[in-house]
Amino acid sequence: MLAERRLSAFIQDRLGPNRVGPFGTLQPVADVIKFIFKENLVPEKANKILYNLAPLIAFTPGLITFAVIPFGTTNWSDPTGSLAIANVGIGILFVIAVSSLNAYGLAYGGWASFSKYSLLGGLRSSAQIISFEIAMGLTLISLFMTTGSVSLSEIILSQKESLYGVIPSWLCLKQPLAFILFFITAFAETNRLPFDMPEAEPELVGGYHTEYSGLEFAMFFMGEYIAMFTMSAVIVTLFLGGWSFPGIDNLLPLAQYGMFIVGVVSVAIFLTKVAVIMFFFIWVRWTLPRVRWDQLMKMGWQVLIPLALLNILITATIKLIKDMQ
Repeated sequence: MLAERRLSAFIQDRLGPNRVGPFGTLQPVADVIKFIFKENLVPEKANKILYNLAPLIAFTPGLITFAVIPFGTTNWSDPTGSLAIANVGIGILFVIAVSSLNAYGLAYGGWASFSKYSLLGGLRSSAQIISFEIAMGLTLISLFMTTGSVSLSEIILSQKESLYGVIPSWLCLKQPLAFILFFITAFAETNRLPFDMPEAEPELVGGYHTEYSGLEFAMFFMGEYIAMFTMSAVIVTLFLGGWSFPGIDNLLPLAQYGMFIVGVVSVAIFLTKVAVIMFFFIWVRWTLPRVRWDQLMKMGWQVLIPLALLNILITATIKLIKDMQ
């Protein structure tokens, strides 16, 4: 939250938060305190059960998804050494399945609020998630074909080797079209500009969370940032080598430096990459305008999905030629 405020201020040539705490560092704390003491209003005709449940549904998928992401390692060459809350063998399938649950929270909140603006925001969220998740799923198929695995730890290890000890073998270089497509769908998945149509303040006031206030609004608010952090971690894992870096295993061999040092360094590498991707998320938000709703749907169905299918065809052709050789 603080990074978004400060970066947006820098991009717009203004100061940003600089009063609460040193250099405004306590501004997020002040925001949380404000939400805690703010009255929680519930529309009279709202479906109170779904109305109160929706923010929780929107808040939790990002946290659950991060549980399977390997954010470090204790062994540069062993997938069992990955640092993750749950190192499951079908990690990427788990990520896709759980991350899509976020749309239910937005849809339920929009419908249960008994507000036309909220309802339109919830409907837009459902349509947007359906169209862009198809493209995202098709994009991942080409990665499965390239790496031969759905395990996030093994996908990272497949990117660990480097050319001449310098050039990384990251999948963003092997699968550039898949990287671009996944990055675009990630913006739609997290409802970030230029694809924040479920909110679209100039059109829908606040979209699905128009009627929310207090801590329930804060859960929607934080859910977006958690989803952005988790999706950045997924992008780093799938396309940017995760915790690996060219030559790092030769620079810091496990036998000499031990598991603790390797773990700290790998986590630092991973978080640095995530910070770069999150910077790009924020940069795009304060640079590009919001697209129209019809343009968004056209992009999802007529551009991204055909390109994802084309990428599968290209990947399959290249793999077939290599196998024949």
